[in-house]
This record gives sequence, C-alpha cells and structure tokens, in this order.
Amino acid sequence: MLKGLLRDVRVMAWAAGAAVLVVAGPVAAKPVAAPTGALPHVAQRVASGLPLRIVAFGSSSTQGAGASSPAATYPARLLVFLRAALPVPVEVANAGIGGQDADDMLRRLPAVTAGHPDLVIWQTGSNDPLRDVPLDRFERETRAGITAFRAAGIDVMLMEPQYCAVLGARAGGYDYRDRLRVIAAQMRVPLIRRYDLMRTWLAEGLLTPAQLLTGDGLHMGDGGYAHLADAVARQIVNLAGLHPRPQFATTDR
Repeated sequence: MLKGLLRDVRVMAWAAGAAVLVVAGPVAAKPVAAPTGALPHVAQRVASGLPLRIVAFGSSSTQGAGASSPAATYPARLLVFLRAALPVPVEVANAGIGGQDADDMLRRLPAVTAGHPDLVIWQTGSNDPLRDVPLDRFERETRAGITAFRAAGIDVMLMEPQYCAVLGARAGGYDYRDRLRVIAAQMRVPLIRRYDLMRTWLAEGLLTPAQLLTGDGLHMGDGGYAHLADAVARQIVNLAGLHPRPQFATTDR
C-alpha cells in the first residue's frame, strides 16, 4: 500500500506555489498558478503553534456516503493524516450534507463562517447537474461563497466533482467541473482536481473500480476516500509552505 501511495505522490505537483494537483499521462491537466501564500491563515496558525481548525464543507462526498463507517470518510481520514503531519492540534469538522447543491450550501455558508475556521474545503458541483441548477447561477453562488469566506479571514480550497458513471452519463454533467476550474483560476483559489486524481488511481492500478467507487456509480468507497484524504492533506501542507513531520511520509495509507 505504501509503495502505491508513494507513486501517487509522484503524480502530484509538489513544486512550490502549485495550486492544483497535476496528473501524468493521458489524463494530465494544465496546472493553475497559485498566489504566494495560497493558504496564509493555515500557514500563520501553524507557524504560531496554534490549533488548526478546518471545515470540510459539501454534499454526500464530504458527509461520507459509501464509506463503511464515519471513520472511513474523507474528512475523518484527513484528520488522521494532518495530525501525523503537523506539530499543532488539528480539528476537521464534517459539514457535508448529502444531496445538497450550490443553492443549499450558500444558505448554510453563514453558519460555517460563524465557526471561524482557518480553512474551508468546499466540495461542490456534483448535485447541481443532477438537480438542474443553472450553470451560471452555480457560478455566481460559488463566487459569492468564496468572497464571503475570504472576507471573514478564512482560507478556501475547492474540490471538484468525482469521476463516475452517473455524472458521465448526464448531459452537461461535467460542465460544473469545468466551470469550477475557471473560477479557481480567475479567483486564484486552490483546486483539488478530484476527477483527474480518480482517473489516475485507476490508470496506475492503485485502486480497482470496486475500491474506488460503490456500486451506485456515484459515491466513493473506503479506498477512494483514503486516497483522497491523503492527496488533500499533502496539498494543504504544500500550499501553506509547511514542513511535515517525518512520520507523515511513512504513515500507512
């Protein structure tokens, strides 16, 4: 497992300042440059030795639909990895609610902001095509949410939709993924390219389709969530310019 994950690390962009994860081979995506200090509040908290508070905000992929237990969800696994990596206390709150689209999440945004997290990881764009949310409205609401988080002094990362049969079969299903990439580039927000990551894990044999996704053709399984959490943890460490503890590199994933 560890050897496979080390191969996973090699397909990530670990150069300083990279704002997205870049994959090799036929599914490669053009990287988006990050501003200096892409996660300044995260960096400041860790540098000051203060607890780091993260909210995983989103829909069923964040809540953990398809996971065998709450401990196998991506936010729970992210907490394990970050506690291994960082020398400060870390909290990761799971604010995922299955079935929600951008309309629903924008209404919940004030409650998330009121908790004063240092970082919000916003997973979005999966339910919107399934619920026929107009693409332009999805974009307006996403931009408004990013602006509100930033105004509250909160770092933001976006997570795009998953690679799956349900979205692939939906007309325009991945238009929301593409629009998120535009928003991330224009607003200089770090983007977790989940679609590309999932395709790479399959192409490199790191996960089987059954390990990556559940039988519903939409939700990730335990293997997919574990790999996702590892990738997100490493992107946070990189973008904040942090130096992870040695045991992080050897933690069994």
